[in-house]
Amino acid sequence: MSTGSPGIVVVGSINADLLVTLERHPKPGETVRGRSLTVLPGGKGANQAVAAALLGGQVTMIGAVGSDEYADTALSMLRSAGVDLRAVHRSPGTTGIAVVEVSDDGENTIVVVPGANADVTPGLVESCAKTVAEATVVVVQGELPAGTTETAMRLGSGRIILNLAPALQLDHAVLLRADPLVVNEHEGMLVLAHLGGPEVTDHRGVVEALLECGLASVVMTLGAAGALVSDGDAVTEMPAPRVDAVDTTGAGDAFVGALAVRLAEGVGLEDSVRFAVQVGAYAVQHAGAQPSYPALHDGLPLPGQ
Repeated sequence: MSTGSPGIVVVGSINADLLVTLERHPKPGETVRGRSLTVLPGGKGANQAVAAALLGGQVTMIGAVGSDEYADTALSMLRSAGVDLRAVHRSPGTTGIAVVEVSDDGENTIVVVPGANADVTPGLVESCAKTVAEATVVVVQGELPAGTTETAMRLGSGRIILNLAPALQLDHAVLLRADPLVVNEHEGMLVLAHLGGPEVTDHRGVVEALLECGLASVVMTLGAAGALVSDGDAVTEMPAPRVDAVDTTGAGDAFVGALAVRLAEGVGLEDSVRFAVQVGAYAVQHAGAQPSYPALHDGLPLPGQ
C-alpha cells in the first residue's frame, strides 16, 4: 500500500509464528493446557516491514524463507501489504519458526528456531548493496547473524535504525552508525556494558550514558509506559496512552515500523517516536503480531497531534 513515501529497506528475520493461547505460563517442569493454536506470519524483520508498509512506506525486504509449508504463511502479509520481496531468498530446508505463548494477562514468551534466517549471510546482503545504499532508511534487528547485521549497517548510506533485539555484540564502530539505536531497558544496559560505559540502572541514565558513548540518538521503549528519546539534547519522555492489552506480541516491531516511516518522510525524531508509541499501543489491543498492525485508514494521530 504505497503512498509514495521514501524508500525503507528492512534486513531481517522472516518467521512463521505458532501462536498458543493459555490461561497462564507454565513454571519450569510444569505442563499446562493450551486453549488454541494458530499459525501466523512473524519474525522481527518481517513484522517491522509489514508495519511500515501498512502505514504507507515503500518497503523492500531482504531475508530468507525455507522450502517448507510454512514459507507461504511467513510471506503472506508481506505480500498483502505490498512489500517488495524480490530480495527474499528461498533456502532448502525449514522456514524460521517462533513458538509464541500468550497468557490471559496479555504477556508472552517466545522461543525462536532460526531456520532459513541463518542463511541470510553477509554475501546475500552484499548482493543487494545498491538497494541498501539507496534506501532513505535501513532497518536492522538482532535476529540475524551479527556479521550480516554489520554488513547491512556498513552498506547503508541513509538513516540506520538499529533495533538491537535480541542484543548482539556488534563491532563498536558499526554500532555507532545507528541513528537511532532502539532498545528496551534490558537491551540498553547490555549495549552500554558492551560499549564499556558506566554501570547505570535507571532508564534515563542508561539513555544518557549511551549517548555519551558516541551514539547519535537513542530510543528506549518502556512497554506500557511509552518511550524515552534523545538525539543528544535532553531525554524526553513519550508516554503511551492507557489501553487494555490483549497481546503484546510484536508491539515493539509495530513501534519500529512506524518510526521508520516517519523518519523516512523527514519527520523529526521526537514526533516520529510520539507516533510510534501510538502505533504500539494500537497493536497491543489486538491479537497476534502482524494481524494486529494498523493501516493508514485506522485513524491514528499524525505527528504532533
